[in-house]
Amino acid sequence: MRTAAAAFPDALALLDSAGRLRWCNRAAERLLGLRWPRDRAVALADRMAGSALGDLLHAGDGATDDIVSPCDAGIRLSVSSLAIGDGQRMLLARDIGHLTRLEQVRRDFVANVSHELRTPLTVIHGYLELIDPEDVPALAPVLAEMRTQSRRMGQIVEDLLTLSRLEMQRHIDEEPVAMAPLLASLGKEARALSQDRHRIVVDDGAHCDLLGSPQDLHSAFSNLVSNAVRYTPAGGQIVIGWRRTPAGAEFSVADSGHGIPAEHLARLTERFYRVSSSRSRDTGGTGLGLSIVKHVLGLHQAQLLIDSRIDRGSTFTCRFGTARLLAVDAEG
Repeated sequence: MRTAAAAFPDALALLDSAGRLRWCNRAAERLLGLRWPRDRAVALADRMAGSALGDLLHAGDGATDDIVSPCDAGIRLSVSSLAIGDGQRMLLARDIGHLTRLEQVRRDFVANVSHELRTPLTVIHGYLELIDPEDVPALAPVLAEMRTQSRRMGQIVEDLLTLSRLEMQRHIDEEPVAMAPLLASLGKEARALSQDRHRIVVDDGAHCDLLGSPQDLHSAFSNLVSNAVRYTPAGGQIVIGWRRTPAGAEFSVADSGHGIPAEHLARLTERFYRVSSSRSRDTGGTGLGLSIVKHVLGLHQAQLLIDSRIDRGSTFTCRFGTARLLAVDAEG
């Protein structure tokens, strides 16, 4: 077994109950800086102290998708720490440098293509707006459809550019976000989009503000609200909520729409994933809104939770920790 494990391209290290190295394969030298038998009985958490890998080892079992190798800053690793017996653990590390490079190529391609498409689409949309349907009545339906599709393509490009920017961000410029005005603005947006076809309720029960990016948070929350309006039949209700929880606070958008089948929930935040492509086209969705929401929440160390039941509606919840909460500014 050791002979086979020694040939693995991934690093493998066995630790005893005290976190000391019992054995490692040859790949561990290149990826983790360990050498057998030189490092026999070394306390690995202490050796890796101050690095992301050291934090993982101190935490016990767990995994991290993208960290820098402790022995080579040019190597990116995916690492897992697994319990395998009586207090023993197995550390697995895989070089994901090629995947990271491919992902960067994809991001650059999407960003560049989206940027290049913006100008010609703006020109096309501008010329379409100059044409008066009354001058050519026979083409009025065609012009209306061309304008609709031009606006939709423009929105897809803008969403792609937003998503590319969020994917490349590691940190955000944090500032206080006043939630009361933001909730009021979201309520107005929902009513304007609904055009009196739904009952819109705004419930601010948290009475606290957030620390984060006002622009990004507004974009994420607005996406959830617009989705609820688009996919809720006329006569339904949409509740925009902001409430405190024992672990922090939650922003939620609940609708009384058709609901989403359980098999689709796990994939909703994927780019361009649609439960029903025809319905998304009819309502003007781009298929990128929930991807944007997911990335914005990730930058705020928050979670997106989705609860949906057929014919009973859906609830999208953004869960924030206490570190993000701020007392309401009395003067504001």
